Amino acid sequence: QVQLVESGGAVVQAGDSLRLSCVVSGRISDFTAMGWFRQAPGKDREFVAAVSWGGGATYYRPSMQGRFTISRDVAKNTVYLQLNSLKSEDTAVYFCAARKYEYGSSWYALLLISPDHWGQGTQVTVSS
Repeated sequence: QVQLVESGGAVVQAGDSLRLSCVVSGRISDFTAMGWFRQAPGKDREFVAAVSWGGGATYYRPSMQGRFTISRDVAKNTVYLQLNSLKSEDTAVYFCAARKYEYGSSWYALLLISPDHWGQGTQVTVSS
């Protein structure tokens, strides 16, 4: 059974940086897309970024690229999300997710549609 546990959320000032972590327990395939989503108060959950567990390829929501960086450390079974130049609109609960990808689709496509596993979330609050 795969479990995802996020940490690193905090209350910060606009312009600050944070690094979120997602520790993965259980066995996951190299053909797994790991990702971060976020949900702001009163809004739908939205995709932020994804990383291929085996190869390390990355994919971002276009509006997130540049300020946010996703990475993974296979030896530590951990996925990271570096958040820079934070803005008040980045305030949200950030969730880690995982989805095994399938032949015939891009490696991140199924993660965006229907992750197999979710973490419990970590709160990021940015005050202006």
